[in-house]
Amino acid sequence: MFFDKKNYEKKTFKNGIRYIYVPAPESRATTVLVLVNAGSEFETKDINGISHFLEHLCFKGTVKRPSSDLIASELDSLGAEYNAFTGNEATGYYAKAANKNFEKILDVVADLYLNPVVDQKEMDKERGVIIEEINMYEDLPMEKVRENLAALLYGDTPAGWSVAGTKENIEKISRDDVLSYRKRHYVAGKTVVVVSGGIKNPERLVEEKFASLDGGEIIKKVETKESQDKPMIKLQNKETDQTHIIFGIRAFSLFDERRYTLSVLADILGGSMSSRLFNKVREEMGAAYYIRAGVELSSDVGILTVSSGIDKNRLYEISSAIIGELKRMATEKVSDEELSKAKEHLSGKLVLQLETSDELAGFYGSDELICGSERTPDEIIANYQKVTTDDILQLAKDLMKNEKLNFSAIGQFGPETEEKLAEIIRL
Repeated sequence: MFFDKKNYEKKTFKNGIRYIYVPAPESRATTVLVLVNAGSEFETKDINGISHFLEHLCFKGTVKRPSSDLIASELDSLGAEYNAFTGNEATGYYAKAANKNFEKILDVVADLYLNPVVDQKEMDKERGVIIEEINMYEDLPMEKVRENLAALLYGDTPAGWSVAGTKENIEKISRDDVLSYRKRHYVAGKTVVVVSGGIKNPERLVEEKFASLDGGEIIKKVETKESQDKPMIKLQNKETDQTHIIFGIRAFSLFDERRYTLSVLADILGGSMSSRLFNKVREEMGAAYYIRAGVELSSDVGILTVSSGIDKNRLYEISSAIIGELKRMATEKVSDEELSKAKEHLSGKLVLQLETSDELAGFYGSDELICGSERTPDEIIANYQKVTTDDILQLAKDLMKNEKLNFSAIGQFGPETEEKLAEIIRL
């Protein structure tokens, strides 16, 4: 039922807000998700981190609910799940609760998005919270290494900056900065409201709640520029029990039809516990607990990644093994059995992912926000099924090139490490 295109509705309200309704009649819960096309890639260097800062401040108080405690208490009393998130191109606010409480969570989420007071005292307190969040990620090398990879790939540009920003910026961003940023970006034309779950179409209620939002100018992000002519390496020395590594191979944007082939390729490479890399590095070599391949695509760029936390004494050996598997993808056709398994694995994961109202909301909302259109799950699965072994081999040949290859690691390294890795990190 989730996958029936007739069961999905979309409308643009008079002020320009895009509204999506995804019914799931058997669900006992409903999710309200508001997405705005604003994130770290819409920032300038002096205010890098402001999108994430604003996300925090929306929960610190509104005109109707002037404190964070009132917001949290009301949502908690409804048994709701709620949160917000900020990325490179989007910020989102959501709440999920039993169907009977839909109107109440709609009122809260709309209030958070439309009416934050951005109190100066609360803002000054929240600086410390965000700085500790930055410190937390500094102590999570599995996450930090990905941030380092982005900096390596895109340099001193919005795509290469941290979503959380720098501590120095968080200390100096002013209330006027936040209000100005919000006025420019939190506009109807950049906003998508999604309702998904077990209630009947609440279009009228949603339109009423968001009618006050102005249309506004649609400000786009600066297009990301890429430049590379040889493999690049970025190492960060840190005392850790493991060495955390990530390979990043430049690919293409999410508008490229080869995205489905890339997903199948990544799944064969490292998308499951029976994938090539899992078998090689964990099962055969016994050198890592986690190793995975993934795809990260945005509106203008994208990468194929391979990441792992490895035995710190086996960096060269494991890096060489991964490079070997990457080369193999570009020189040998995958088997029909591997191809079939990857297609079914990706299709099955998608079906399971969309069992809940919040995942349904995120699925349809993110496609609409970034692409301006939606794909049904059935359409995605059909595109997976079209991928051939020839498609995968050709794509691998296109991607597995030295001028697309990047490597980042966090661990304890000697003065000779980068030079030795440069001999290994080659395709």
